[in-house]
Parts: sequence; structure tokens; C-alpha cells
Amino acid sequence: MDHQHGAAATGNPARCPMHGQDFASRPQETYDRLRAYGPAGPVELAPGVDATLVTEHETALRVLQNPSFFVRDSRRWRALNEGRVALDSPVLPMMAYRPNCLFTDGSEHLRLRKAVTDSLDRLNTSRLGRDVERVADYLIDQFSERGTADLLGEYAKLLPLLLFNQLFGCPAGIGDRLTRSMSAIFDGQDVLRANEELTACLMELVALKRREPAEDITTWLVQHPAGLGDEELKDQLVMLMGAGVEPERNLIGNALLLLLSETPTVRGAGMLVEDALDEVLWHNPPIANYATHYPVQDVDLGGHVVQADSPVVISFAGANSDPALTPARESLSKGAHLAWGAGPHACPAKSPARLIALTAIEKILNALPDLALSFPEEHLQWRPGPFHRALVSLPVQFSPTPATRVAAARPEPAPAPAGVQPLPAAASTPAEPADSGHKHRSKGWWSSFLDVFRL
Repeated sequence: MDHQHGAAATGNPARCPMHGQDFASRPQETYDRLRAYGPAGPVELAPGVDATLVTEHETALRVLQNPSFFVRDSRRWRALNEGRVALDSPVLPMMAYRPNCLFTDGSEHLRLRKAVTDSLDRLNTSRLGRDVERVADYLIDQFSERGTADLLGEYAKLLPLLLFNQLFGCPAGIGDRLTRSMSAIFDGQDVLRANEELTACLMELVALKRREPAEDITTWLVQHPAGLGDEELKDQLVMLMGAGVEPERNLIGNALLLLLSETPTVRGAGMLVEDALDEVLWHNPPIANYATHYPVQDVDLGGHVVQADSPVVISFAGANSDPALTPARESLSKGAHLAWGAGPHACPAKSPARLIALTAIEKILNALPDLALSFPEEHLQWRPGPFHRALVSLPVQFSPTPATRVAAARPEPAPAPAGVQPLPAAASTPAEPADSGHKHRSKGWWSSFLDVFRL
């Protein structure tokens, strides 16, 4: 197919910016403009960070399924190595090399990925569902009597953070620090310090599980025959937390938005939660653009030439909306989208991720049956950034509901997030109770959760 037309024929085509509110609000317009270049086109991920974005489904699969030509090791990134990418660039935390299975290739990737997949395979599905329900009950109790909430900051964001503390087997102190540091990294708040704190608390967790093994993912990774060292263990945990928290909260948030945008009659009698998840994964995937690859030599992607060792980013959202798929869309399976990736680096946890989202959404819809958006959908804001498709907040209102027995069992009420007002508002989404101002930080969400359930 001849893609060498339009803008692609120019010597130095303008790059489409993928940062700022314009892209966050209307990403599909950017994907449509890029299609003038062919199956892939030039973009700017952040100021001074150039890349190629693949928006065609067939070409995306070509890149994802060809690990010998398109590699994941970002130590090859020429612009970064030559000092042309600022070390404080906001995209570096998502693109810089870590020795985990996301950024490795070949035999090293197989070794690390097997340790991760074998550990995830040991999760008990029934127990995981119960754990999600328990965390959901606890979080709903924090705002159910108020009649208003931000379902992103007070529910979809906190649920996977607390759940992963449990899956990793975190004690109270480590879990509070892990929740605080991961939340800061995702929100872009003092990222350098948060990353240092994250590294420190995960290294403590690894040392603890070597001394005191238990039935949790950290222990299973420690004990895996691959024999991972402490640094490798820490980086697999970072990868699992990063891949599990941000995408999960966006999947929950985007699916809730879709369900609440429907009339109550349609929501109750028409679209099932499972169908809403499929709709989001096809049309509003929580990680819209990622899976950065580096070609080992110059490559022509349908008329757009990509230099060796420069980043090629896959647009899962763009590939899913590829016009070439339209004629065959009805014959495609619900799972034919690329939201989970494809090839050797495809998401290893799509089944538990889907179960977590399904359980979390069903739980809150059942607990608060008259849940409704506080504002029209068009007034909601999307968080800027090239990789995610994430709401800033999801303010809702509902009939105040007495807290369950979970709240009654709580020794002392966990403080609501700082800034949350008893009116529908789209402002604050912090993930920790406010600092007490004393020498010791007030109890975090994980400590308060453990107080309730005595885990």
C-alpha cells in the first residue's frame, strides 16, 4: 500500500504534540492527523522528546511481534545517550531503562518474565475477588455517608494501591510508604524523592520476605528458581506496581464514566459491566500509547522512515480505531483489541486485571445504586500525558448510605483525603490522609486498612 502522500512527502514533517490539554481532551484528532503520514507518524511525547507513533493495527502487530528487529531495551535510545533528552523530562520515568521484563529482550526477558508469570499464576482467583471486595467495602465506607465522592481519587486510585500492598505482603509501615511514593510518582509530585522512597521501601520488603517468607507475590518471586537478585526483585515489583495501578485505576474510572453516562434505565437493563470494560478497552484504553520499541536499523514504516535506536511507540487507542478494521469489526472477537499489547511483551496479568476491575465496579454500583455524575460528562477533564487515558477526577453524587459493619469495626475513623468537600467537586485526589505535622506521620491508608481487618 502506498502511504507516501500528503504530509509524509515533505522533507521535515511537523511533529504532533502529545503533551498538553489539547491532546488529553481530543486524542483521536491527533491519531487522525497522523494517518496522513501512513501507518506511523512523527510525534513529540514531551518538550524535546521526539518519537514515532504507530496508529495502524497491522503495523502495530508487525512491531510488537518482531522482537529481533524492534527491541525494548531503552539503553539504545540514541537521543538520550547523546544528551538531547533532558534528564528531568516527565516521560523518563516511563521510558528509562530498568532491569525488568518490560525493558529486556531475548533470554534475559524470558528469564525475568517467567519469574513474574509463574508468580502471578499462583494467585487464587476466588481469594483475589474476596480481597478486592474487602478493599472496596473499606473505601466505600469512607464516603458513603457523605452523599458525594470523587470516584477516581477516593476509589479507583486507592483500590489497586491497597490491593497491591496486600498481594505483595506489605506490613503497615512499608505499605504506607509504598502507597505514598507510588501515588506521588503517578501524579508527578516530587518524582525524584518519591522514586528514592519507593526503591528503599521495596528493598526493605525484599529483605523481609527473604527472612520471613509468606504466601504473597514478593515471596514467590524471591523463591523462584530463576534466582533473582535483590535489585532484580525490586525492579520486577516496580514493574508490577506500575503496570497494575495506573492502568487499573484508569480502566475502573473510564468504565464507570461510560456506565454513569448512560441513563439509569439503560445502565440497569442494557450495558453489562463486562460489556463496558470491553468498550473501554477498544475505544478508551487506560494506557493509550506505550510499548516503546527501538529498531536495530533504519526502517521504513509505510513511507515514514524511522532511524535506528529512536523510539517507536505503539498507539493502542489509534490501532484499535484504525479505519482499516471497520469492515471486519463485527467479525472480530471482543478481545481482538490491542489494549493488552501483543507478542512476547503482552500483558501477563490481563485476567486478574479484568477481574479486579469487574469486581470493583460491580461492588460500588451495588452499594450505591443511584450513583450519578455530579456534572455533565463534557465538563470532566482528562489528565495530560502522552501514555495514559486518565480522568483528572470523577465527581459523583448519591443518596447517603450508612457505613457497613466494616466501618463499625474500625477503631478510629480514617481521615478523608485532604481537601475533599461535602459537595460535588472535582478538585483534590490525594491518596493519603493529611500529615499530622508531628514527628511521625499520621496513619496512612494501608495502616488504617490493616487496623480494620487485622491482617
